[in-house]
Formats: sequence, structure tokens, C-alpha cells
Amino acid sequence: MAPSPQAGRGGILWGMIRLDGLTKQYGLNPILRGINLHVEKGEFVTLVGSNGAGKSTLLRIVATLLAPSGGTVAVGGWELPAAADKVRPHIGVVSHQSLLYNDLTAADNLRFFGRLYGLPDLEEQVELALRDVGLMARARDAVGTFSRGMLQRLTIARATMHRPDVLLFDEPFTGLDQDA
Repeated sequence: MAPSPQAGRGGILWGMIRLDGLTKQYGLNPILRGINLHVEKGEFVTLVGSNGAGKSTLLRIVATLLAPSGGTVAVGGWELPAAADKVRPHIGVVSHQSLLYNDLTAADNLRFFGRLYGLPDLEEQVELALRDVGLMARARDAVGTFSRGMLQRLTIARATMHRPDVLLFDEPFTGLDQDA
């Protein structure tokens, strides 16, 4: 990810993800309370907590899908939510919802998202993504006919086919068997 022209504290560009004092409230209900998290390029972080702890809310904020109530959020040096349009092309998201279209085929779904990402050699990228998740044989089948596990594999293909700098997974193993 190309860094923003804006330097962080001390003139040093921020890491890939930087949360400082992040808060999120829904009405009077605090969900996130002063979260500090710094993730550098190449690092992997797992969020663990009970249902309702705010894990999905935190990921939605980093994914530019939800604005924070307070604190600082930056991805690749760009501060959110102001620079969300600069950050979005560099993020891949697998969430509770597949964001796929049931009436389209697996290949057509990936073509649609590939066009949104502006991918060159689109047909080659679609085929590669389908092969990577083991769904090449189902490329021409409507997504509405897929099992939960197949849908999850196609969702992972959608989220990764543009080779994002940051991958956010919210319960990515839902519906996947051990081999998947």
C-alpha cells in the first residue's frame, strides 16, 4: 500500500493498522472503549472474545464500513474515516455476509468484483481465484445453489482476488470443513 503523504507521530509513517483510543457507542451503549492496537506489515492478529464483545464492530471500523465514535484509526497511514476512499482498494473483507449475488454464477460474481477492483486480465484472475478455493468445477453454477462451505470459499476468493494489503476475516471458518 502506498503510504499517505501524511506522516504520523514524530514524522514516522504509521503501520498498516493503527488504533489509538478507539471508541464506538450506539446511543448510550459503549461497545469499544479506548482500544489501542498497532499492527505492522506482515503481522497477524487474532481477536478473541465472547459474543457481543465488539470484535465485528472493530473490524467494520477498520474496513471503513462504520465510523468510530472517537479516537484515531489509520490504515496504511491514511486516517479514517476521512480517507476511506483511499483505503478501500487495499482491503479485503470476509464477514458474516458473503456480499455475493445468489442469481449470478460463481465466475460472474468474481467478474463483477474484479471490475470494481479494476483488475487487469480479468478472466485469468477469475479462473485463478476459483482454482485457489477449489471451485473451478462450479464456476458456471448459480451461487444460490452452493452449500454454506462453498459460499464461504467463494467469499474468500472475492476478498482476496485483488491481492489486498490488509485482509480482515470475521469468523472465516464458518461453514468450512477441515480440507477447505
